[in-house]
Amino acid sequence: MPGTLYLVATPIGNLADITHRALQVLRDADLIACEDTRHTHKLLAHYGITTKTISYHEHNEQQRAAQLVDQVKQGAKIAVVSDAGTPAVSDPGFRLVRAAIENDVTVVPVPGPSALIAALIAAGLPTDEFFFAGFLPARANARRARLAELQSVPGTLIFYEAPHRLAATLRDAYETLGEREAVVARELTKVHEEIRRGRLSDLSSHYESEEPRGEIVVLIDRNVISAAEPQMSVAALVDQFEQAGLDQRAALKKAARELGLSRAAAYRKLISERNT
Repeated sequence: MPGTLYLVATPIGNLADITHRALQVLRDADLIACEDTRHTHKLLAHYGITTKTISYHEHNEQQRAAQLVDQVKQGAKIAVVSDAGTPAVSDPGFRLVRAAIENDVTVVPVPGPSALIAALIAAGLPTDEFFFAGFLPARANARRARLAELQSVPGTLIFYEAPHRLAATLRDAYETLGEREAVVARELTKVHEEIRRGRLSDLSSHYESEEPRGEIVVLIDRNVISAAEPQMSVAALVDQFEQAGLDQRAALKKAARELGLSRAAAYRKLISERNT
């Protein structure tokens, strides 16, 4: 009887973020195909799983896909995992799934963590429609051209980005898409998790002076903030809220929320405005 190909989602950081079903599939599988066997062995060792592993990554996936499909056709149960999150989402897996389907092999998803979904639900941007565009091109001209193609997408835009390109990507997004609300979600579920919210211009300025580390998801609102409606100053809003009875800390927090800024960005603007 033919075997089964399982696509198993694994933690994006916190090792506790894995389902009972995923662990059972990994234990019962005849073989686990891993993006990086060394990385996956840490997870398997943590849960006492001793299933044999084999590498399956972007440099060998065409050849390896054929081998794995042949094994499944002979009755093997093979689990596919990426280094983190859900296989085939900006990670190896697509070619293997296509090959399995073409050979009438059963493909079973074992759902779990996904960085883009984790970022989306915590961002505070609309979730009714969203468009995941993976990684933007590394070269500036190609990146701006891709952003221009996405300008009219009627949903929240989601990207993965490398730390050293984040500031340039945010700047290009601001110049191409116009001023919009945006979120940078970094190191999700890990010790140094950070979710920074603000306008594209403010986030761009922040990360130009402070290069981040780790895995990054960028989310951008569908709506352009109208230039015809000038943004009220932070200082004016803080003064207004203080006159209404709030202390300075609460007034700053409320002003930041009203203007779509992070509290840190609002504080910097407040100091700048009061010094001019």
